[in-house]
Amino acid sequence: MKKKVILTQIYQDEAIEKLKEDYQLIIAEQDSRNLLEILKANTDTQALISFLSDDINGEIIAGGPNLKIIANYAVGYNNIDFQYAMGQGIYVTHTPDILTNATADLTMALILAVSRRIVEADAFLKKGEFSGWGANLMLGKELNGAILGIVGLGRIGLATAIRANSFGMKVVYYDRNQKKDLEVRHGFEYRRFVDLLKISDVVSLHIPYSPDMHHLFNRDVFDLMKKDAIFINASRGALMDEEYLAEKLENQTLFGAGLDVYEHEPRVTEKLKKLDNAVLVPHIGSATTKARLEMAMMTIRSVDRALSGQAPDHLIPEWKRY
Repeated sequence: MKKKVILTQIYQDEAIEKLKEDYQLIIAEQDSRNLLEILKANTDTQALISFLSDDINGEIIAGGPNLKIIANYAVGYNNIDFQYAMGQGIYVTHTPDILTNATADLTMALILAVSRRIVEADAFLKKGEFSGWGANLMLGKELNGAILGIVGLGRIGLATAIRANSFGMKVVYYDRNQKKDLEVRHGFEYRRFVDLLKISDVVSLHIPYSPDMHHLFNRDVFDLMKKDAIFINASRGALMDEEYLAEKLENQTLFGAGLDVYEHEPRVTEKLKKLDNAVLVPHIGSATTKARLEMAMMTIRSVDRALSGQAPDHLIPEWKRY
């Protein structure tokens, strides 16, 4: 008999067909019951494939007494009580690396869209307000020579920094660990967090969420930024005080912001939606056909290894140290 796998939401067709070939697949999204009820009705389930929007708490995990793996379709995994899972001997995996380029591309797209007022200009023209070229029409900010402050020089932060270099931007960064090899190779400069905020024309956030990082960008931090600076967040919404950011943008004490993530997804602060200097996209950082399919196939490879008695390749860092 095929081993049982629960997929919480529908993802790429090719990946679903592969799961159906090898396993008895239950797609929770197509069931009227909640995930806990489904697990309790299928206690022989050995693998759970989850998404960042799924709250995989201790009660959910306990509902699957025979779980061997939780494979998260995301780089982040703060949606999972991984400490509880590890205590039960359940592997927890994620999908690092593959979405680096897609997310870095989106980050640059947000920087460009905000700095050149692309969304605002598009709406202006489509509403029939364009009456001809003007010397002061839709003036934006030039990236060449501007300072990009990267907060978190991990994979995505680095890929973004390299892209920014090609636009003539000077890159400074803050990270818990100074990376002198990258400074030598790419000409990046390390700055203390406070100093980076004060000098950067664009601040781009690239760190994972953890409770101690909640509202890293709070009132005091936002107030340290230049009044004509741009804030970019394609990382995690809870890293910022979204309400105060909206207030800063409304008062034009920041030039603009580009956001792919929100503090209380899918809810977005209403004030943000009304602001011309806020470019908002619906958490699409990894949303390329190539990246999303590879993410799905990575979850399947993790499940395959775990259910064949092997350690998966993409264990979360905490599991590697466990």
